[in-house]
Amino acid sequence: MNQKDLKEYLDFKAEQYECPSFIENDPIQIPHRYSKKEDVEIAAFFMASLAWGNRLSILKSGDRLMELFGDAPYDFIMDYDSLKPLPFVHRTFNGVDLNFFCRSLKNLYQNKEGLEGAFSADIVEENGLKMRISNFRRAFLEISHEHRSEKHISNPLKNSACKRLVMFLRWMVRSKEKGVDFGLWEKIGQNELYVPLDVHTGNVARNLGLLKRKQNDWKTNEELIHKLRKMDSEDPAKYDFALFGVGVNKEL
Repeated sequence: MNQKDLKEYLDFKAEQYECPSFIENDPIQIPHRYSKKEDVEIAAFFMASLAWGNRLSILKSGDRLMELFGDAPYDFIMDYDSLKPLPFVHRTFNGVDLNFFCRSLKNLYQNKEGLEGAFSADIVEENGLKMRISNFRRAFLEISHEHRSEKHISNPLKNSACKRLVMFLRWMVRSKEKGVDFGLWEKIGQNELYVPLDVHTGNVARNLGLLKRKQNDWKTNEELIHKLRKMDSEDPAKYDFALFGVGVNKEL
């Protein structure tokens, strides 16, 4: 396809897949249970953090976690005061990691204006999202923790694609108009967002000629978003729906 045809195709697919039915089997359905801003963003942060492996197992883990939180994530975090591991395991994320995440989130809400504040320091546009994630990671790791837990907060400065954090930011920042994302955060622009890079989005992007790099890392994020911003400079992350939808449904 030429550039014009490719844009038309991706615009059509983005429109097709960004709809409420998209969330029926997606981890984003769990934060959609809540209406309070802090409940939504905490539930979303945990679901994004757990989003690897089979989607059914991710949702089951999300249900267990929200039950552990008494279906009130923000209240649980703000009342949390323990150094003991919590009774929870999802793949390599265990009770030690969950204890640290809860303590760190409490610190962010008490001292960093919450999750949004931790991501929202003034940033030079050229390295905007990369530095937002890096700054957030530094703030998140401020409190005491075991080294093992650091692997659950990816580092773009080490060329990680940071798929889960990129996805979380899409959920928080993009408009809620289509009933999928939340549009809760106003300090970060839609134009700053990247596409969460996974097997589906990466393979489809390569098949469509949007990517040349073979590995899924931060440099590949930058290569992809450079192409997508030429198609929509204000909302390039909408093409996540197109690339993921086409990939997961094996349309190419």
